[in-house]
Amino acid sequence: MTDPFLIRAFLAGLGVAIAAGPLGCFVVWRRMAYFGDATAHAAILGVALSLLMGMPVAFGTMAIALAMALTVSALSARAHGVDATLGVLAHSALAIGLVAISFANGVRVDLSSFLFGDILAVSSEDLVVIFTGALLVLALLVWRWQGLLLATLNPELATAAGVSPRREQLVLTLALALTVAVALKVVGALLISAMLLVPPAVARSAANTPERMAVGAVLVGIGAVIGGLWASWTLDTPAGPSIVTVAAIAFALSLPLQAMRRGR
Repeated sequence: MTDPFLIRAFLAGLGVAIAAGPLGCFVVWRRMAYFGDATAHAAILGVALSLLMGMPVAFGTMAIALAMALTVSALSARAHGVDATLGVLAHSALAIGLVAISFANGVRVDLSSFLFGDILAVSSEDLVVIFTGALLVLALLVWRWQGLLLATLNPELATAAGVSPRREQLVLTLALALTVAVALKVVGALLISAMLLVPPAVARSAANTPERMAVGAVLVGIGAVIGGLWASWTLDTPAGPSIVTVAAIAFALSLPLQAMRRGR
């Protein structure tokens, strides 16, 4: 497993784990699973527009993901049915994106690579994009960590302390859009939510502070990347789904520990 393409695949997975781990903690704490799913589905529309307009896929993906996240935030703030809104927007964006890709004349597109990821085909240029986005997400979360925590735990107390919950929500929205753009190449639109949710859910079983949970989520994500790539190499299975499968196995193994903590 020392071939250059596997090393690039590991580095790509490392970048995604660095971004998705801490951000996923806030997704879990705020119960934003559907929010992340809708943003990831919208990424396919960004891919279609990028191909039609001849622009880099990462830029189009991030723009559409950010637009979707802002739209959902605005509608939920106006008391619209959040679940219904997310369902309509997510599936509509996914369907429109798949239809739009068919109009990209002269462009051969492997839809499975965008839906399920193609981490083994990551190039050196892709690594630059992935790590740039991941480090931006990490820097954004570190910068706003205390405000994000306070707004997550108690919005009223945050307001009294001079922290705007609306502003912190926008910070998370931007970080989520960046993470989707970064992770699309690695695990695909349909599996991004799993990388945001499963590692933090595993880390929660052993962490007693938010910071330890965030670090634990990153470590679980890295472990899932290593295990998934090893399974893909030895069992000839799809790399992206294999990574998520390893993370799911880790979650299943963590359930007894969670039950013991609840019992105490």
